[in-house]
Amino acid sequence: MLTRLPLGSALEADARFRTNDPQRLAMSHFGTNRRTFLQSAALAGCALGVETPLIAPMTCVAQYSAQNDARSGGEAMQVTLTVNRERWSLVLDTRTTLLDALREHIGLTGTKKGCDHGQCGACTVLLNGRRINACLTLAVMLEGDDITTIEGLGAASTLHPLQAAFITHDGFQCGYCTTGQICSAVGMLAEADAGWPSGTTNDVAISPVLTDAEIAERMSGNLCRCGAYPNIVAAIKSVASRGLE
Repeated sequence: MLTRLPLGSALEADARFRTNDPQRLAMSHFGTNRRTFLQSAALAGCALGVETPLIAPMTCVAQYSAQNDARSGGEAMQVTLTVNRERWSLVLDTRTTLLDALREHIGLTGTKKGCDHGQCGACTVLLNGRRINACLTLAVMLEGDDITTIEGLGAASTLHPLQAAFITHDGFQCGYCTTGQICSAVGMLAEADAGWPSGTTNDVAISPVLTDAEIAERMSGNLCRCGAYPNIVAAIKSVASRGLE
């Protein structure tokens, strides 16, 4: 019959076991415990190609790495991308996303990598004037399309109206999401001008009025971990009220 010890007694017994066992003290002194010993033994068996009960049920790290490397090779393809009115001839793995092509191959790092799952909006760019998540779009699909990133919206001497509005209304804190927010806002205002409704539009038969609620709904795909949403909405609303210049 098992006897359950009170928590305090169990902790005291465990402490005595840990401090009074010479073998445990010796193994602890050399930085070794049962878990690391078993892991080391398993890896050694993999390296020697030994099939033992210890490593039979597990995938050897070296073998897994080799298999993974064999699967990692992709097909290369030449593609010409038009980014910010410039043409770029690239040789890309067919699995390369537009986000990685922009950042790693063209050097336009204004487009940020956040979640890499299309959930945060930090990688938003404009494709033929419409906003997309660059992390969910394969670069080789976009030959002949017009891609605009934050670098193509304005210049240091002449900011885009939304860029200037974000500065005026302090629509950022850390700034990591800001480029995606601005690109998304450009696409959103174009959608509103075209009469596209949102989930909060009351009457879809008329042109939408960009209230705070409308803007927040239409920008809901762009997250700001700093919580600068009120100022972001104010910046966008100020531009919407006078139209994109």
